[in-house]
Amino acid sequence: MRARPDRRVYGMGLGVIILDDVYPGFPGDVRNASGYPFPIQYDVAEGVDIHCLVVEEDKSPCLEPLLASARRLERMGCRAIAGECGYFAYFQREVAAAVRVPVFMSSLLQAPFAQQLIGPDRVVGILMANASYLTERHLAAAGIKPGSNYVIGDAMAGLECEEFDHLWTGGLRTDPPGAEYEKAEREFVAVASRFARQYDNMGALVLECTGFPPFARALQREIDIPVFSWGTLLDYAYSVAVHRDYYGHV
Repeated sequence: MRARPDRRVYGMGLGVIILDDVYPGFPGDVRNASGYPFPIQYDVAEGVDIHCLVVEEDKSPCLEPLLASARRLERMGCRAIAGECGYFAYFQREVAAAVRVPVFMSSLLQAPFAQQLIGPDRVVGILMANASYLTERHLAAAGIKPGSNYVIGDAMAGLECEEFDHLWTGGLRTDPPGAEYEKAEREFVAVASRFARQYDNMGALVLECTGFPPFARALQREIDIPVFSWGTLLDYAYSVAVHRDYYGHV
């Protein structure tokens, strides 16, 4: 073995840029390392919280903390870098240009792939946590072409996912932030399955938010179509950055 240039640690997996915000995540949430079968190294993008990244129209203050976080993770030896929030798509191009390892800033990156898998006559559903804050820049940075075969849904617009609001929404967060798993699952699956059933030609569903994957399997049992999430993205990211060996017989 040989040292890699400027790398301090070896055997690393994914580096994950975390929001500078205090709330827990169930296993399956990117914020909870216990749900993933590969090493995860976290780094906090200081000063970048949900409000700054998602709600604020001027997102420029987020850029330098994100670049610094990505560079720290790269120097640590992480083989690929991911973001915690789907709205990090806004900075996909800038972060990818700042480091020499592959960058997966948003689950939305999977939408163009899903579109190719299902063909042009069906649509990909993209389920957002707060669709009102989604911009053309988010979509373009993830490679999603305007007017192509996708539809947008919003899991939290109707205040039906109360447990998510208790974690993330200003003014509705509990103190400390917390959620009850079974109730969160019921609320999310009801909203997400209703969105999927609005479109008879929905061939796949992409879940934007990192808080959705804990319930992706329950949702798939209801709608029975391919579901892309942060879980599928991180599995893919690790597999391309650290390819597995094959064992078997002929």
